Amino acid sequence: MELMTPPTQRDTPRPSGERRGLVIVHTGPGKGKSTAAFGLALRAHGRGKAVKIYQFMKVPTARFGEHRVFSQLGIPIEGLGDGFSWKSRDLAHSAQLALDGWVKAEATIAAGEHFMVVLDEIMYPLRYGWVPLARVLDCLRRRPAGVTVVLTGRHAPEELIELADTVTEMTLIKHHFQAGVPAQRGIED
Repeated sequence: MELMTPPTQRDTPRPSGERRGLVIVHTGPGKGKSTAAFGLALRAHGRGKAVKIYQFMKVPTARFGEHRVFSQLGIPIEGLGDGFSWKSRDLAHSAQLALDGWVKAEATIAAGEHFMVVLDEIMYPLRYGWVPLARVLDCLRRRPAGVTVVLTGRHAPEELIELADTVTEMTLIKHHFQAGVPAQRGIED
């Protein structure tokens, strides 16, 4: 490791614009996309801001770690799907659940009552064509000025990346799955 000297002056320009709602995308093949979105949700909730989380691939009855803690904290989190496509018994039903879920999320965003709306794993239904990209982009463009929307999932469409204010790509460098270590509660759930 090469040591570096701490900076003594700011190396980025001081922002001069107004505060407003943002479109934030967490994408890429690495771990941490949902975790980063949940961190933002916790940060906003900690400041007394209204937050709503929609999970496009989780079932409504899911009780993963995030569901348990968000329930304790009073942050609404809602599963909209029936699991990942390779677990689905009926892809047409999965597609309908995703579209129905989008209708809920779209209404929440448009209502403007939440400071932040998280659309966790929305990239899957976008990429599968279950939720029309044009409709999502239109909703994001027309959202009330103070609403921040955080979208997660692999393979974010270029049109969404272009529209977003902040895009972070999680890069896979090393993963325990590669060594044969299975998913672990409290880390992957």
